[in-house]
Amino acid sequence: MIKWFKAGTPWIWLTAGAVSLSLLAVLGLLLLIGWKGLSFFWPAPVYQFDLVQQGKTNTVIGEVYQRQAVPLTQLTEAGIDTRDFTGPTVDRLVIKSGNRELRGSDFVTVLQPYIAHQAPATGAVVIERLKNGRFYGFPVALLDDNQPLGLDKLPEQLAHAQVIRKQIRHLEKTELTALNRQFERLRRQVDKQGPSAALTAQRADLDAQFFVLDEQLRQLRHHLEKDTLVVREMSGQEVKIPVEMILDYWYPNEMTVWGKLGHWVHQLGKFVSEAPREANTEGGVFPAIFGTVLMVLLMSVIVTPLGVMAAVYLHEYAGKNAFTKLIRVAVINLAGVPSIVYGVFGLGFFVYMVGAQIDDLFFAEQLPSPTFGTPGILWSALTLAILTLPVVIVSTEEGLARIPHSIRHGSLALGATQSETLWKIVLPMASPAIMTGLILAVARAAGEVAPLMLVGVVKMAPSLPIDSHFPYLHLDRKFMHLGYHIYDVGFQSPNVEAARPLVYATSFLLVTVIIGLNLTAIGIRNHLREKFRSLEQ
Repeated sequence: MIKWFKAGTPWIWLTAGAVSLSLLAVLGLLLLIGWKGLSFFWPAPVYQFDLVQQGKTNTVIGEVYQRQAVPLTQLTEAGIDTRDFTGPTVDRLVIKSGNRELRGSDFVTVLQPYIAHQAPATGAVVIERLKNGRFYGFPVALLDDNQPLGLDKLPEQLAHAQVIRKQIRHLEKTELTALNRQFERLRRQVDKQGPSAALTAQRADLDAQFFVLDEQLRQLRHHLEKDTLVVREMSGQEVKIPVEMILDYWYPNEMTVWGKLGHWVHQLGKFVSEAPREANTEGGVFPAIFGTVLMVLLMSVIVTPLGVMAAVYLHEYAGKNAFTKLIRVAVINLAGVPSIVYGVFGLGFFVYMVGAQIDDLFFAEQLPSPTFGTPGILWSALTLAILTLPVVIVSTEEGLARIPHSIRHGSLALGATQSETLWKIVLPMASPAIMTGLILAVARAAGEVAPLMLVGVVKMAPSLPIDSHFPYLHLDRKFMHLGYHIYDVGFQSPNVEAARPLVYATSFLLVTVIIGLNLTAIGIRNHLREKFRSLEQ
């Protein structure tokens, strides 16, 4: 036994066990987040609950959102009459009934003893709307300019409304945006040169174009307003829902398993490809995905050359003196600075100093409205580049230190200069270590939220940083981020209960994005390692 301990075998098994438990914990956490987030898009069955409470009857239609056992003592302390209840606990059901504009909430809480009858709601429809969340009810009629149509025409009317909505968005994002830019340029010319006949004529021409475009938009919106779907909700009241407000509908109780699977894939696709709605509690997260990936790519482009140059200087050129040791200590200590401090630094230095100077030099005609002197994606990328710089420096320097000095001496002996040796021998051999540093930098930067709140991220961005207008990549714009989206939906949402599944879904998506970026970097690192393996022989 003593020899067994001295041989180190117990510690090997202990280490292996700890690593295995850690991997199982991480995998379990990912499965939990994925299950709670992705199950939100599965079409749950809709039930009809007939309630009897204190002699009053009521009907509720909706999905069983949550079921929880509540002790009778807790209900008694809350002032609920529990004399007719049996058992130590009672099931409490949270039913997602939708119809927010009628009842003020998406959920109804019911105790199991009050449910006289529960059965699937035959013919119930779930309607996804642009505003006020989902609507649960029974379709009654479809009206086209107050003229009845068959309910079988609803898919056709919805497809027509979708086409019109796309036309409206296209006009607003292309022609209307271009027209607004022309108005802004004309305003600057008037401010700079003063009024003139030519500028007045240009303004009249732009006004005419705007009038024509506004008339087109008005006619398109009028076409959307004609169609109406009449739905009977759970109280028996018939509600008219404009077709323009309907994004999708489905009959969950009539769906087969394959139909539900197709619906789940469709809903998941919309989640990753559409913009958010209703204060981020509904819709998709595409702007947040786009902003996160673009910011990480910009950060990588900035931090990699800076970190490599700093590491090359410290290892290849700097003398072995106290000043070099001081720089290394400072670099290591920078890795322990709280991220919010980097955010304050980015706000004070990049935004208020560098950005303000850029505005004074190149965008003076737009002042006092700032262009770069306000938080944006460029300053966010620079701030995170400073935050992750120590990781890249340390990783690159470790890679440089592993290269034998004999390789450098052999290259110099063959007539190569120090710079040629560095560029053609040393850096290629150190490239896997550089990619390792970049992987660690991406993993940390993609999940940071605190500094971004100060230097560029917003709850809702009106447009993406990339569009069809010159210069196409707008580094001065604010952007959305998956990490901040999780914080906003989870803690700042006006409807926290309805938005909770989106927190899990967005968290799982953020982990997926980080894993995807890391796998890409790992693939590049492995390719470089194989490519330059011959230099190590």
